[in-house]
Amino acid sequence: MLIIGIDPGISGSICFFQDGAIKDVVEMPTMTEGKKNKKQVNGSQIFNEISEKIKNTDKKNIKVVIEHVTAMPGQGVTSMFNFGQSFGILKGICSAMQLSVYFVRPAKWKKYFNLINSEKDASRTRAIEIFPYYSSHLSRKKDSNKADAILIASYFFETYKEE
Repeated sequence: MLIIGIDPGISGSICFFQDGAIKDVVEMPTMTEGKKNKKQVNGSQIFNEISEKIKNTDKKNIKVVIEHVTAMPGQGVTSMFNFGQSFGILKGICSAMQLSVYFVRPAKWKKYFNLINSEKDASRTRAIEIFPYYSSHLSRKKDSNKADAILIASYFFETYKEE
């Protein structure tokens, strides 16, 4: 089974995880928009990344797991709208590609890895502990979003039961 773990948002990542191993992790493709050059997710490039990685794989053996995030107190209306837009683009692309999509709340996968109430960077440390062969790809502090995508995919791999 190929699991595609997604940490949505502008600074998120997409992890391709197969048979308990990380195949690849890519930073969320983005592009600039408008006069202020605001960043937004690049739906076309996301489609291309996923299409390239899943060719030659039966769609029945692909599970997409997207972190199900909601508005947080203190976040601005504009940033939440943009975040929701990114989430919607990901859902739309996966639905259009006829891929099985699952959602996992941050509290659920973080609890599984004992990351509740921990620093953002703790997920990067945990991913390196579990997947030491991938540590060179998680060496920067900003790689915590890659670690989140890895842990989301790993959580699903370890807890998903075929119905």
